[in-house]
Amino acid sequence: MIVNRQVTFFVNEFAKEVEEENAAIFAGAGLSIPAGYVNWRQLLKPLADELNLDINREYDLVTLAQYYCNENQGNRNRINQLIMGEFSQNTTVTENHKILSRLPIHTYWTTNYDKLIEKSLEQEGKVPDVKYTINQLATTKPDRDAIVYKMHGDVDHPNDAVILKDDYESYFLKMQPFITALSGDLVSKTFLFIGLSFSDPNLDYILSRIRSTYDNNQRRHYCLLKKIEHEDDESDEEFEYRQRKQDLFINDLKRFNITTIVLESYEQITEILQLIENKLRRKTVFISGSAHEYNHWSSEESQNFVHLLSKELTKQKLNIVSGFGLGVGSFVISGALEEIYMHQGKINNNQLILRPFPQSVPGNQSLRNLWQEYRQDMLSRSGISIFIYGNKIQDGKTVIANGVLSEFEIAVQNGNVIVPVGATGYAAKEIWEKVNTDFDKYFPNSDQQLVDQFNQLNNENLSYEDIVKEIINFVNLLT
Repeated sequence: MIVNRQVTFFVNEFAKEVEEENAAIFAGAGLSIPAGYVNWRQLLKPLADELNLDINREYDLVTLAQYYCNENQGNRNRINQLIMGEFSQNTTVTENHKILSRLPIHTYWTTNYDKLIEKSLEQEGKVPDVKYTINQLATTKPDRDAIVYKMHGDVDHPNDAVILKDDYESYFLKMQPFITALSGDLVSKTFLFIGLSFSDPNLDYILSRIRSTYDNNQRRHYCLLKKIEHEDDESDEEFEYRQRKQDLFINDLKRFNITTIVLESYEQITEILQLIENKLRRKTVFISGSAHEYNHWSSEESQNFVHLLSKELTKQKLNIVSGFGLGVGSFVISGALEEIYMHQGKINNNQLILRPFPQSVPGNQSLRNLWQEYRQDMLSRSGISIFIYGNKIQDGKTVIANGVLSEFEIAVQNGNVIVPVGATGYAAKEIWEKVNTDFDKYFPNSDQQLVDQFNQLNNENLSYEDIVKEIINFVNLLT
């Protein structure tokens, strides 16, 4: 996709809100359709057919559902069966769901009946606290990672699903706590609306109340919207009319301080979410390395190098993940903690993540396999991987640490930015040479400045203080 100024601004701003835990998602039917679920028009088509109405000519679908219920003396069993039949099928979560579940977002709102949001969170190892009744609002699921508000109900309870005109008209009385909760979140959090048409009367009512209360002080929100396309059997006049209506709709959303990012295709939603995820991951650095012996610097200089590197990365507001490698790990800790306690006052759970490798395992599990799982877990949390040293003692000899080379391969697979400090020698040197040989593969579309900066990472004539500066400069060019 073409990343224009609007997309870049949105990615930067929303990623910042996510990082500061001020972000929320509002998902409409458009988020679930790629998983194989129907939209509202497809869901209600059988009802329109029974009423001898053309679903393609109906735009007030809430009223259509009410007409059907009226014609059946208030019996909604057929509607309940449609909801159960269409949204109970077991489908695979989409890539968009997967990315959203990986992001550190703790608040999700949806008008969908399906379980894709909570399912994707569970697959990511998170605990969702799902709310679709008033009583559920008063309880808290232990150790929850995210709240999923299903304001129109859940597929397992179709009789309580909001779908009829009657349901909408009584919503403000029966479900007032949900209105209060959503209103509070819209005031205090930055929302990203995905797959939503904004035709829902409940959402329109809530947004209008917030606008009337806060006037020109409303919090900014964002919406991803696909651009109108010319249909095959559509006249130019009809297409231009629909275009004009979309332009007016986008402009109307500005009344609620909702900025719309117009997309050429639905695939661009995934690409934008990936940009947000990559930007957030690049706030976390994985330091890979072990050292039974050091290269051309003395032991004291080398230890000072690791300490200073960790300190400077922390000063750049970057989080650090490390496996506590021999001759490296303790100095990573000391450098980060010095910066945190001297200038930042306190440490949070993300600033320094340490995963010492276990030296024994119970049962029949392989220690090698466990170590590989550890590496996969650590590297999945980061977007930048810095490689230093990388040697170990084996049969009385110093050899290249194959664990560091394995971490390099995992980092590449995960799409991490590779920062091999060749000047430290050993595995880091091998990795630098491999990347340098095929530089465009690891850094596509790079300029000469990045190439020159990369070369400095292999300069053994620099002092350890200068090497740290070159590493920070290289990382800053990429972030």
